[in-house]
Amino acid sequence: MIKEWSDFLEQSGGWVVDGRVEHFGQATVELWTILNNGDSCSELSCLGLIAVEGAEAEQFLQGQLTCDVRQATPDHSLLGAFCSPKGRALACFRLFRRGETLYLELPQELVEPTLTRLRKYVLRTKVTLQDASDALVRFGVAGPHAEALLIARLGVLPDVVNHVIHTPSRDGSDLTIIRVPATITPRFAVYGSLSAMQTLWTSLGREVTFTGGQPWRLLNMLAGIPTIYPETVEMFVPQMMNLEILDGISFKKGCYTGQEVVARTHYLGKLKRRMYLGRVESENLPRPGDSLFSPQADASQGAGRIVDAAEHPGGGYAVLASALIPCAEQGVLHLGDANGPTLRLEPLPYALA
Repeated sequence: MIKEWSDFLEQSGGWVVDGRVEHFGQATVELWTILNNGDSCSELSCLGLIAVEGAEAEQFLQGQLTCDVRQATPDHSLLGAFCSPKGRALACFRLFRRGETLYLELPQELVEPTLTRLRKYVLRTKVTLQDASDALVRFGVAGPHAEALLIARLGVLPDVVNHVIHTPSRDGSDLTIIRVPATITPRFAVYGSLSAMQTLWTSLGREVTFTGGQPWRLLNMLAGIPTIYPETVEMFVPQMMNLEILDGISFKKGCYTGQEVVARTHYLGKLKRRMYLGRVESENLPRPGDSLFSPQADASQGAGRIVDAAEHPGGGYAVLASALIPCAEQGVLHLGDANGPTLRLEPLPYALA
């Protein structure tokens, strides 16, 4: 995290631990805000950025990512995945363009491992990849009045999910705003220079509840957006996380690393697992990669795995779980083993194909 930004956040009441904001002094209140018709501004240093530049940057990423990189225009962003040759997701990300630079946004702890893997494919391609986590400050604004609050300050906003606008700020740089998937109230991810973002953050101070990254993580989960963490690297084929439903996979773009497995799963209709949203009452927070049990599942293959989990202000934990379709839709799922707590499935904001 940029030191000046960290100092600024601490002065605003933020609890900064290991380069990221945990909360602003009232973690429970902050979590409740997002589900209680409140407006929030979530600091997102928990997410890192990879910058991809050069004459062949688009061509390079097109050969590595599941999404059609050509669609990452100045006014449109994409979800997608970077896979191993076996078609297993090494990272999930949001891809967007800012000027001549393409950015991948993903969990901070996966930035360096992903850079290392991507660089193995560079060879003689005219492209440079670097950790750009300190190049742009980023936060998310959500809530019933989020749109009005940002229009009053910025004048214009993207009106379609995944669309992007770039608007000048007072320091002469551009702010980048992306409308991201949401369930009920709108959400916007904002990126910009330190000075511009400090100004916007301060101007929102009396009208929003400031939060760390956990409430935003929960909102992503409720929107059915998957994330890969170090514990789940190479655990899921992208379709097991519903990425094709989220337009995160192109089946027309041509070859990319892992494409053969992903395409085979699609065209031969062999998808056995889907990602589901659920709630679970557990003594401890479930972790990405935790196993699921179902009496309907063959013990040799397992019923599924946790993709993501977060505390739910209504009690227990919200989870995204990739599970065998029959077990989830006609059976029962338990966390851990047969004696573990039962997952109560809840509707996703999109239909499963």
